[in-house]
Amino acid sequence: MKKTSITVTEAARNFADCVNRVHYQNVTFVLVKNGEPFARLVPDGEKVCAGRDLAEALSRTDLPENEARTWRRDLRTARRRLKTPPNRWR
Repeated sequence: MKKTSITVTEAARNFADCVNRVHYQNVTFVLVKNGEPFARLVPDGEKVCAGRDLAEALSRTDLPENEARTWRRDLRTARRRLKTPPNRWR
């Protein structure tokens, strides 16, 4: 999938064209405001996995006990090492 960065102003001026390119050409637009990524315009069919989706999928999975213990240990390690992303909406 092709990603294109454009300013919010440029997207507003060419909104219909951007929407058509997203739909027909499978282009993702990263909208930039004051030099920083601000929003995305993405095709509806793009697969996105949120934490809620992952939790739901895992609740339907039946892991053997040893694999479940290993997965839980790996998850704890990842939570300790990963940093929460900054809240860009402040």
